[in-house]
Amino acid sequence: MTKPIHEQGACAGCGVRLQTADTDKPGFVPAAALEREPAICQRCFRIKNYNEASSVAVDQDDFLRLLGGIAATDSLVVHIVDIFDFEGSLISGLQRFVGSNPVLLVANKIDLLPKGINLNRLRNWVQKQAKAQGLRTVDIVLCSAKRGFGFEHVIEALGRHRGRRDVYVVGATNVGKSTLINKLIRDYSDLGRELTTSRYPGTTLDAVHIPLDDGNDIIDTPGIVYAHRMTEIVPRGVLQALLPDKPVKQLVYQLNDRQTLFIGALARIDFVEGARQSFTLYISNALSVHRTKLERADELYAEHRGEMLAPPSREQLADMPEWTRHRLTVKRGGDNDVFISGLGWVHVNGGEGALIDVFAPKGVRVLLRDALI
Repeated sequence: MTKPIHEQGACAGCGVRLQTADTDKPGFVPAAALEREPAICQRCFRIKNYNEASSVAVDQDDFLRLLGGIAATDSLVVHIVDIFDFEGSLISGLQRFVGSNPVLLVANKIDLLPKGINLNRLRNWVQKQAKAQGLRTVDIVLCSAKRGFGFEHVIEALGRHRGRRDVYVVGATNVGKSTLINKLIRDYSDLGRELTTSRYPGTTLDAVHIPLDDGNDIIDTPGIVYAHRMTEIVPRGVLQALLPDKPVKQLVYQLNDRQTLFIGALARIDFVEGARQSFTLYISNALSVHRTKLERADELYAEHRGEMLAPPSREQLADMPEWTRHRLTVKRGGDNDVFISGLGWVHVNGGEGALIDVFAPKGVRVLLRDALI
């Protein structure tokens, strides 16, 4: 059983048990730093003060063990997903882990979507997608934990559904769990300290218990690491460009068939067959897009990957998996997104239909879905 963060022996940042013996294992802290209040491990200290990250990871069995224990409790489960990477950040099979406990689904990072989006339509889209994945929810809330948008609705939903229960917060890595919980701590707890937050995945390493004023706890669980997300595959130096930190701008391309779009050296989209139509990209503003003819695409990639087609750089590409082709068919009159987990999506105005090939690093989830916008 994990200790609350206010008890000696657990890191106040990530929740892992502190130890002074092995610098390569989770929880290492120099002996001289054990007396500090609050005590945090060396990894959290470096993330907090230098924005560094180490390669320490948590075994997947530990993730599943923590999740599996929720079913035996009487709790409210708050599942936070990244609206910019919805299918990539939704925990598949969550329902079997939480048992009969109610699930509040919080779609975070709505501040990254273009301004003027219809929030009622967005909420209905989230509800439909979650149901299709077998997730039963008592409520759905849209918010931006970072900007504070919609946070009052999160509080209202917690008040309606929590009762006298503890609250388990679950989600994939980098969906904003710790950012949202820190806001809860500041506004609704006398704890007086924050969790470690970072743009790097896997910041929380063990269940962190946060006492609330009414005697119950919020339990922050480690982020589930899903290898099917681009964010888990790219080198650390690419993450800053990959993860948007402001509303994305729609990039609209009118394409004839036999044309190709490169998103840096991260993905390639071939419009193989179909009538002239628009392709609208929703990706980080820091990424560049290049258009070429399909017949020149292989040559362009071979000559310019890691340079004109970047990120990643040529050196970073050596650490990336080879591309895999995904063939997708947009039916006539369809209104679909080509979704690339961790990278963004491309809205295809179906018109007369389209045959599309998507090339992405092996293992990255690529799928066709109902249009988000």
